[in-house]
Amino acid sequence: MLHKLWSPPTGNRTNIDDFRDIIVNKYQVKLETYWNLYQWSIDNISKFWEEFWFYIDIKYSVPFEQVLEENKKMDEIPRWFSGARLNYAENLLRFNDNRTAIYAVSEANPTMKKLTFVELNDSVRRYRAALKHVGVTMGDRVVVYLPNCPETLIICLATASLGAIFSAASADFGVLGVTERFSQIEPKVIFGCNAVVYNRKTHDSLTKLKDSVAVLPTLQHVVVIPFVPDYSMDLSGIPNSVAVQDFLAMPGENIAPLEFEQVPFHHPLFIISAPKCIVHGHGGTLINHLKEHKLQSNMKDGDILFYFTAVSWMMWNWLISSIALGTPIVLYDGSPIMPDYYRLWDLADEIGITIFGCSARYLTALEEHQISPRTHNKLQKLHTILSTGSPLHSRIFDYVYQEIKANVLLGSITGGTDIISCFAGVNPTLSVHRGEIQSPHLAMAIECWSEEGIKLEGDSGELVCVKPFPSMPVHFWNDPDGDKYRRAYFDKFPGIWNHSDFCLVHPVTRGIVMLGRSDGTLNPNGIRFGSAEIYSIVDQFKGEVLDSLCVAQRNSETGNERVILFLKVSETKKKKKRSRIFFLY
Repeated sequence: MLHKLWSPPTGNRTNIDDFRDIIVNKYQVKLETYWNLYQWSIDNISKFWEEFWFYIDIKYSVPFEQVLEENKKMDEIPRWFSGARLNYAENLLRFNDNRTAIYAVSEANPTMKKLTFVELNDSVRRYRAALKHVGVTMGDRVVVYLPNCPETLIICLATASLGAIFSAASADFGVLGVTERFSQIEPKVIFGCNAVVYNRKTHDSLTKLKDSVAVLPTLQHVVVIPFVPDYSMDLSGIPNSVAVQDFLAMPGENIAPLEFEQVPFHHPLFIISAPKCIVHGHGGTLINHLKEHKLQSNMKDGDILFYFTAVSWMMWNWLISSIALGTPIVLYDGSPIMPDYYRLWDLADEIGITIFGCSARYLTALEEHQISPRTHNKLQKLHTILSTGSPLHSRIFDYVYQEIKANVLLGSITGGTDIISCFAGVNPTLSVHRGEIQSPHLAMAIECWSEEGIKLEGDSGELVCVKPFPSMPVHFWNDPDGDKYRRAYFDKFPGIWNHSDFCLVHPVTRGIVMLGRSDGTLNPNGIRFGSAEIYSIVDQFKGEVLDSLCVAQRNSETGNERVILFLKVSETKKKKKRSRIFFLY
């Protein structure tokens, strides 16, 4: 039974409608619905991306000669927009006026800080000059070990402006996590901070920074930001270290105007995710993010985007790209439930956030604690909520519409670090159905396949993508022949991107239900299902089950598999629980 929770307002015109009209008029085709446009986009991949390039007004210094190397198969990693020269940072900094570009607030600095586009451009100019002064050049790696603050964004754009490569570790990472992420890529400069505040507790960062620097021998400069006011800035034990104000003073007072190295479309921009060390390029990241912001998220003048994310999650990269549209972004660092569970919703009211992004786990926590922003907050400007990170349970769809806002567009989105973007998600032109992702995104030719490579509808299978897209990784670091790359995505179905997600496509709505990772798919007695299906049952025992882990155990001799569910049960509920849970396969 279909359960419709939201429908597009009557007469509401979206950016997708505007873009569709361009295609209809230019190519004289009949595209009456989103699904017509989607089919055209995957049947005409090159034309779609060429039209979007000009629609979104990509800034470039040299035009492209060819949109896509169509003679190459997907697993040969075809190049996009060959011949073009551009810069990601230049596109993000195209505006230079007194409108607010960034709202920033944290537990460490609870007073709201605002940066205009003028101030953002000038800050990037100063950081760029300092990086250039210490020898950072094209292809060098600059890394940060920082919280989600304006400085992280500024360093990212300054690095990109030089054609250097940016990588980030969140300030809550331990030393092992930092060294695993950075040791392979041999950074020249690292930015850290003195401390962070989380859950009202101050956590020292200098000791972790010192220990991390000790095992990163290629570092030439360690720059420290006083993120927590009045906390120690004793750098005496950290070699090659300097406080950020002294670092920025190094080039002197006569700093050159902000410039941007012009690089090929596929030039490395970000390195994310250890141990793969996935490299994403300037152009692919930019154009796919802008498609998702402008078309799928329907960003317009007056929108303000917030995503609760750490800098090490790809949603941070996704968030910051929206300033290329002139959309202000909100950076928040700290606990999302301190001083109470309404913290982020209070922030939405204070700033006027229109698009609110978070993890599925965050929404689940709100539901479990019976939090009702609908009654506590106004949320007058909020029109879209985005959720990702894990499958969003049908129950949480109900919760959002009952306890947060009844007329909000709830966009469950799916993609990942591997593509630094989304395969499917929010769609302002289609209805929201309980438990479903609304649709594939334009020009993302995704399908649900059986183990035998047969396209499925209404049955569960592997999420695959059958045609190339611009935000495919450029390569993996230290993978010169592309072996690791091909094994990661093209081993199971030769020439077809396998995302290792287990999903189901609804035969009527064409919405997508995510069922968990397929590399963790459970298959007892030939019955395939995702771990999310088990967790959805466990979630019904709120207050009794504190934590759970569902795994498969395979018999190497027979090939048979059984499913084991580990439960951490509340001490006060153990006796009762023994009589209530029975789980056998």
